[in-house]
Amino acid sequence: MKVTKKSYLLGFISIVALLALIRLACEGENKWTEQQVSEDAEIADTIKEEVAVATPVIPSERRPHAIRGVHSYHESFPDSNEVQLMAARQWGVTPVENRMDAEKRMNELVYININPYYQVDPLHSSIPYLVPRAAVMLQDIARAFQDSLDIKGIPLHKIIVTSVLRTREDVAKLKKHNPNATEQSCHLYGTTIDICYNRYQPITREVQNDTLKWVLSEVLRDMRQQERCYIKYEVKQGCFHLTVR
Repeated sequence: MKVTKKSYLLGFISIVALLALIRLACEGENKWTEQQVSEDAEIADTIKEEVAVATPVIPSERRPHAIRGVHSYHESFPDSNEVQLMAARQWGVTPVENRMDAEKRMNELVYININPYYQVDPLHSSIPYLVPRAAVMLQDIARAFQDSLDIKGIPLHKIIVTSVLRTREDVAKLKKHNPNATEQSCHLYGTTIDICYNRYQPITREVQNDTLKWVLSEVLRDMRQQERCYIKYEVKQGCFHLTVR
């Protein structure tokens, strides 16, 4: 059975609703306040709006759009660390020293670990937080990617985020076994993410990674042309390195 984008997102809503019911049963009627009910209702309404906005209406007779990709990954995504670092310093937080310091900075950062449009890898050298501007950019990229898959008739997948906010402590540890790690890392500012281009999380059925990479490259090219971000194509790391602008 084919799972459409709309049915997938509606399934996500059902899960959220089920979790709310479980929470209600566990806490009991006496502990369940009107404010808590209102908060869960707002969450459900937000996700329903996501479905309405993110799910395009595609006539059945329309042919899937062609996959074009970009003519060259290196030429299309050439933005150096120096260029990205300038944007990171402009839009980012003051570099975080360690995880304890990060806990004190949550008023400046957004948690990005749970989302129906993208998946965050288990992180060993970074933590799943971004400045709001970068979090919105990531959300827009991930949604555009699924929209593009949908209109091209390709089974839905999530992009995978492999690196997010690094503390100074993370960078110091990385330098011990990775001589290419730099203390002038854009990841220190919460503005920068790495998106894997050779792995994706299937939602329906898995397809060839090259096809997904072509589609992702189209989405990222458009985002860069809209001046939403700087992008570097990283061969050794197997990722697109992005900084919000």
